[in-house]
Amino acid sequence: MKVQSVSKLTHLGLFAALIFVATYLLKITMPIGYIHLGDGMILAGATLLGPAAWLPAAIGSAMADVMLAYTSYALPTFLIKGLVGFLAGLFLQKVHQVKGAIGIFILVELLMVAGYFVTEAFMYGFNGAIPQLPANLLQGASGVVIGAVLFPSIVLLRQRYQSRQR
Repeated sequence: MKVQSVSKLTHLGLFAALIFVATYLLKITMPIGYIHLGDGMILAGATLLGPAAWLPAAIGSAMADVMLAYTSYALPTFLIKGLVGFLAGLFLQKVHQVKGAIGIFILVELLMVAGYFVTEAFMYGFNGAIPQLPANLLQGASGVVIGAVLFPSIVLLRQRYQSRQR
């Protein structure tokens, strides 16, 4: 196995673990769910790993749902967070400024909110999904803020990471 493959696999595994821990442990429980730091870690992973961030985003987030007994959300979370990781990673590949990254962060977090709204409308009906919107929007906003704070440091890591891959 090539060193590049081992390095990439290691980074994917580390981000899956980081996303899991940030979702599972670093959370604020609310009556309508919980807010966690996992989305910020997904955006950091997408900044560093590009579209390959879909895998740690999907695995880390879904595993947190399973461990937190939100098992009915595990599959939708796998799909939604995987898509968020993929699209953020795809769009962030050429972005070097926080201003551009924030727009992408907002876009993918709104996609996350829409994904959970559709999921919850299917599970609980349209009226049952509406009360979850504020918590999901707050979750998305926290991801945008954390992603924006971490972005400059992650871009420096990305430059080092990419120079090693050549």
